[in-house]
Amino acid sequence: MAFVVTDNCIKCKYTDCVEVCPVDAFFEGPNFLVIDPSICIDCALCVPECPAEAIYQDTEIPDDQVHYISLNDELSQKWPVITELKPAPQDADEWNGVPDKLHLLDKSAPTK
Repeated sequence: MAFVVTDNCIKCKYTDCVEVCPVDAFFEGPNFLVIDPSICIDCALCVPECPAEAIYQDTEIPDDQVHYISLNDELSQKWPVITELKPAPQDADEWNGVPDKLHLLDKSAPTK
């Protein structure tokens, strides 16, 4: 079992969750974070740290978010690991709670 980052993280990308992860399972894209399911130890420390409430256990994920399980797996193989808190995007609070943001997901590798 593992935890999964879902739709509400898109364009919010708060990084509070990454600092508490004891196994560095978070990976960062341009406007989204994902969890590598092969690294995640199912500790749940990240869940209460997410201001966007976008992290779910893969067995508890809402039906309309199930596709994020494979998306987290796919993108965690492509993006770099993130282990430290970073400032959220300036407009993160405006995006928090906006539904159906998948079409806004930037799957490209982040630029440095």
